[in-house]
Amino acid sequence: MRPMNAAPDIPNRLTVSIVLYESSLDLLRRALASLDRAARIAREPAGLARVDVELVDNSTTQAYRTQAAMLADGWASDDFLQVSYTAMPDNRGFGAGHNHVIQSLDSTFHLVLNPDVELSPDALVVGLAALQDDAGVALVSPRVTGDEGRQEFLCKRYPSVLVLLLRAFAPRFIRRLFQRRLGRYQMRDACTGTREAEVMLASGCFMLVRTDAIRAAGGFNECYFLYFEDFDLSLRLGGQGRLIFNPAVHIMHHGGYAASKGMTHLKYFLRSGITFFNQHGWRWI
Repeated sequence: MRPMNAAPDIPNRLTVSIVLYESSLDLLRRALASLDRAARIAREPAGLARVDVELVDNSTTQAYRTQAAMLADGWASDDFLQVSYTAMPDNRGFGAGHNHVIQSLDSTFHLVLNPDVELSPDALVVGLAALQDDAGVALVSPRVTGDEGRQEFLCKRYPSVLVLLLRAFAPRFIRRLFQRRLGRYQMRDACTGTREAEVMLASGCFMLVRTDAIRAAGGFNECYFLYFEDFDLSLRLGGQGRLIFNPAVHIMHHGGYAASKGMTHLKYFLRSGITFFNQHGWRWI
């Protein structure tokens, strides 16, 4: 195994795609600041020659687009890290936004990142080392904590219709009756503690991948406007290598779940869930 502090002989390039939709600019600034810090810490150990971050804006409000573009233009870029901004002509969804970047990648590694995520300072050091040390790993998924400091279990086993309905609609006391089933779906048995675990489904809020793996998998399926596109991509990435939960890669996620975002998001969730099961197979209970 290559020592953590030994840079590889061939310089590496990291690309990052962040898709916006009226996203909090304050959280975006925090995400970029944490990414900038983590990238500079990883520069020598990971042999990073360059980091290119592209903000892809699906927003439809011109005032928001103007502010997001100004944020990108005003970022303190240099020869090592560059931040660029692209306004999409229309909103074709989360996956389509990332595909705008993925389709033309020529980097060594790529990070799919949400604008409401903050990276720990050593997140990229550890994550990139995991990819460099084991050629059989296609994706690294992090340990995630929420605003209250509790771990969020975002890696999943294959879902059932029952589990998804419980998570989306069941009141708390009903969910408690199915606590064991829900915990198994969330991989609480495997993703607690300090040990790595191989996973089937990773969250799209942070997907650190080999660029050749995500391109070979075809990027995101644009049939999914929102939700389940990360599950679908995870299954296809599994054909390129192993997907690993690495608890030493730590991020903070300020996002929420579909059930807490109103009826529009629930409709997207249900529509994408049906698409997912139609493509990959229905599991009822």
